[in-house]
Amino acid sequence: MRSPVVMTTLENVGSQRKGHQVIDTETARERVLAAADRLFYTRGIQAVGMDLVRAEADISLKKLYSVYPSKDALLVDVLRFRTRQWEQGIAATAADAPTARDKLLAIFDFLGEWFNEDDFRGCAFINSFGELGAVSPDVADVARAQKSTFQRYVAGLVDAAGAPAALAPQLSILAEGAQTTAAISGTPDAAAHARAAAVTLIDAALAA
Repeated sequence: MRSPVVMTTLENVGSQRKGHQVIDTETARERVLAAADRLFYTRGIQAVGMDLVRAEADISLKKLYSVYPSKDALLVDVLRFRTRQWEQGIAATAADAPTARDKLLAIFDFLGEWFNEDDFRGCAFINSFGELGAVSPDVADVARAQKSTFQRYVAGLVDAAGAPAALAPQLSILAEGAQTTAAISGTPDAAAHARAAAVTLIDAALAA
């Protein structure tokens, strides 16, 4: 039996011969997550297999399955990563907004910036739910959780602005609809249209 040191050395050499760097688990997880996020978002989930993710991440298949034992587990982590991106993006856009009303409108400013990105393909949560929501409870749960968290964020701002609670779901639907419209139309105009509608709704609610 070879010693652990010898075995480790042989494994490292074997990995290098196959063209893969020897990387730690956390680095492997980050690379797989980044690769899967790009591939799932641009090509669709069912069109992308784990071997393609492995190639994009440039790690061995064994290492891939050691950090993500299934495609569903990987997808759930990608959606959680997207949730953090979404929340951080809105927070950064709203950071300098002086009032709750301005913070509500900052949501649509954030959408306008996002829709103008070259790789915009719509909402990853809507896309994922559309592909797998009926057959993957985990994917459906993560997608619903993200939408619920966003709705609570909007509701908090509506409350801070002193507007009726009914305004919150109206603004949330505007934001969700803008994402779908922009993805299908291929133009960013939906953000500006949704923002204009939001101004009308907010001001009418505050006046009432």
